[in-house]
Amino acid sequence: MKSDIMTYQPALLVIDVQNGFMSKGGSYDLLGMKISNYQQIIPKLKELISICRTYNVPIFYTQAVRESSGIDLLTKTHRILPKSREERIKKRPICVRGTWDAKIVDEIKPTSKDHVVIKRRDSAFQDTETEVWLNSLKVNTLIFCGIDTSICVETSLRDGFNKGYDVILISDATASANIRHYKTTIEHVKEYYGLVMKVKEIKEVLEAKKNGLYLDKIKMIREKKNLLEPEPN
Repeated sequence: MKSDIMTYQPALLVIDVQNGFMSKGGSYDLLGMKISNYQQIIPKLKELISICRTYNVPIFYTQAVRESSGIDLLTKTHRILPKSREERIKKRPICVRGTWDAKIVDEIKPTSKDHVVIKRRDSAFQDTETEVWLNSLKVNTLIFCGIDTSICVETSLRDGFNKGYDVILISDATASANIRHYKTTIEHVKEYYGLVMKVKEIKEVLEAKKNGLYLDKIKMIREKKNLLEPEPN
């Protein structure tokens, strides 16, 4: 962790909270996939985003999109894919650019002050402007939320960590369709990458930062965590 509290500059990354994945009538719902776990975190996402706006934390939304032509589909570049993922791609185009499916859900839609990153793959960093924009704001700490915890959220978090950012995962503002996968990601982050917090705890951290007590609060939260005990979803 950074020793100089004046260098602590956080940003919130809201990963793929889109109609195609989370909403009734979206692609995942129409494919018969479980979306209830995703929908349950919307109130916490709203609360987290509101807190970050209060403390002037820049907010980055990622938007996973596909072209209607199919040029950017995984099946164009991979000869071996998991059967389930390949079948979804073939059955239904998901989050096609310009459609309702691809839009951020209305409950937490971006404002004109927020930043929307278009991504084609799981990571928020792969072939996107994310790092350029973060560097321009001198951001060095990333707060992650959104879906799916074990896929795009974890991939983005790992990439952020390996690029030198401090990382925080908000456990009650992220979800997986598979609870076991969610718990595994929580364990990975706690043990290898950064801190796992709840919404109420990140609010305390941001308040401590305002008062010049950021590192003290971070250390307190870190020390009270049992690194091997998964958070419930």
